[in-house]
Amino acid sequence: MAYPSGSTPLNALRTAFGDRLQENVVLANYTTAHVGGPADAMLILHTAAELENAARRLWELDVPFNILGVGSNVLVSDAGMRGVVLINHARNVKIDVHSPEPSVWAESGANLGGVARQVALRNLSGLEWAATVPGSIGGAVYGNAGAHGGDMQGSLLLAEILHRTEGKVSWPVEKFEYAYRTSRLKAQPGQAVILTARMKLAFARPEEDIQAKMDEFASQRRRTQPPGASMGSMFKNPPGDYAGRLIETAGLKGTRIGGAEISSIHANFFVNNEHATATDIARLIDLVQKKVFEKFGVKLELEIEKLGEW
Repeated sequence: MAYPSGSTPLNALRTAFGDRLQENVVLANYTTAHVGGPADAMLILHTAAELENAARRLWELDVPFNILGVGSNVLVSDAGMRGVVLINHARNVKIDVHSPEPSVWAESGANLGGVARQVALRNLSGLEWAATVPGSIGGAVYGNAGAHGGDMQGSLLLAEILHRTEGKVSWPVEKFEYAYRTSRLKAQPGQAVILTARMKLAFARPEEDIQAKMDEFASQRRRTQPPGASMGSMFKNPPGDYAGRLIETAGLKGTRIGGAEISSIHANFFVNNEHATATDIARLIDLVQKKVFEKFGVKLELEIEKLGEW
């Protein structure tokens, strides 16, 4: 059955999920920017099977839902989100070191940086680029996360997908149709759920020092990116340039609206310094896009996603 636009059928959800269903939950506690209004309903899921079952039931009920892993790379409206928010805590990880071509399998709620560090402890290379990326495996697969010259397109072997019409299928990396910070799934939101992913690795060569490389990436991150509550990189880099350079050259570094600030360390990061609202951050986004376009004729495209009612 279809429900009226903007309404969430709480009685049907209570029947379907019982005591696991939480209602009117403030999402600021579940995002790295520490902003976001209430979700009508929320479920916390601990395994890929739980995530699959919840998604199937919500599709049957025709209730819209969004998935949050770590809560980075998203800006949730102060008005919150209608429907159901699924908090993905499915974090099981298995590292295969017995095959000639090693790999790591992980549930989609696992922290990408954490998986990269586990792999390095086994003296396996391939995910060094991901050591400082704060998002989840599912978010990285969905948005083709990348850093330090690597990205998910170059690391993914295949992912297990629950598709709304096709059911549960295994997608090789080619089927994601990856491009810079986007994918087939990101271009068609709401049609599939990423359950697990397998990423390719390699046995480290004798001369390789995987940990030293990861330590250097971590040191570089501390030098060039601000601490504190943020969403990560705000805008995609335009072809042949850097969003941070354009924002800084436009004279916007350090600009504040309310409790939100364009970082004085890296202008492509917006930091929640003093109880910022999502509206404060959205106004900064609009200001940057307007000023950069006026000065350079470049329309900066968001890397983060805006979720909820705007």
